[in-house]
Amino acid sequence: MTAIELITKEDLREFKSELLTEIKQLMEPGQGQSKKWLKSNEVRKLLNISPGTLQNLRINGTLSFTRIGSIMYYKLEDINKLLEGGLK
Repeated sequence: MTAIELITKEDLREFKSELLTEIKQLMEPGQGQSKKWLKSNEVRKLLNISPGTLQNLRINGTLSFTRIGSIMYYKLEDINKLLEGGLK
């Protein structure tokens, strides 16, 4: 016979909090490491582009991104490829 476990809303809230904390830690640069992921404002500064231009790069598939909540993240590797002319 299998045991039934109930998951409460509080359990889910705690899990969400722990998950977000772990994601934030993964996205922070370590000591001596460069960032692997950049936020939109960092990408705009790096490429010297407007929010509209960044949106166009997302829409036309030139620059891929990952959305976590309401924040979009971009791989530094993809941005470097874009700067080198390697992304299509």
